[in-house]
Amino acid sequence: MDKFLVRPDLRDIQGGGEEPAPTGGASGDLQSPGWRHLRAEGLSCDYTVLFRKAEADKIFRELEQEVEYFTGALAKVQVFGKWHSVPRKQATYGDAGLTYTFSGLTLTPKPWIPVLERVRDRVCEVTGQTFNFVLVNRYKDGCDHIGEHRDDERELAPGSPIASVSFGACRDFIFRHKDSRGKRPRRTVEVLRLQLAHGSLLLMNPPTNTHWYHSLPIRKRVLAPRVNLTFRKILPTKK
Repeated sequence: MDKFLVRPDLRDIQGGGEEPAPTGGASGDLQSPGWRHLRAEGLSCDYTVLFRKAEADKIFRELEQEVEYFTGALAKVQVFGKWHSVPRKQATYGDAGLTYTFSGLTLTPKPWIPVLERVRDRVCEVTGQTFNFVLVNRYKDGCDHIGEHRDDERELAPGSPIASVSFGACRDFIFRHKDSRGKRPRRTVEVLRLQLAHGSLLLMNPPTNTHWYHSLPIRKRVLAPRVNLTFRKILPTKK
């Protein structure tokens, strides 16, 4: 069985140890003590708690009040040629002139709202990256979920990371290597399980989304809502 090569400082993430302190410091300083680094075959992720509870609570309340989620046809997803209702709420925001296509939908983002700009700017400050688009997913409770997928759409700027910021209920987040999926996997690679805390940031660096699928599975014991923001750098739409 293949094993993960995980740095020792990731034990807090995998084993439910103490929550890392919120990250401040210089722009793009991923070596500060608050960061936890995950490295495995084809996987590179960095995790920290970015917002203290009081600030995270305030942001969560603003998101609940201000985000406008899709309805009607935009609230459906195409799976194997058939359309199904999305088991969560979704919305997109970003710069003008962008489009984003996934699950059979081509979306034009709404203009940024202040709460999303504040979170984006904090993420840019601590990672040294720039992002021009965000996908918002709201999970009303543990029955809302998202299946295994890779964020590898053609509109993504090559070599750019994806920054996932979580507010609300803590949920399990699962990574599965592409070679270990299906009834007859090519080989066995250990599944990685993380718990994404309220106010946390998970930075998924290349080539993670080339080799690894991720999901947020059903957890019926979770009764509270969660809002997740995945910031991306999207290439402008060609005219």
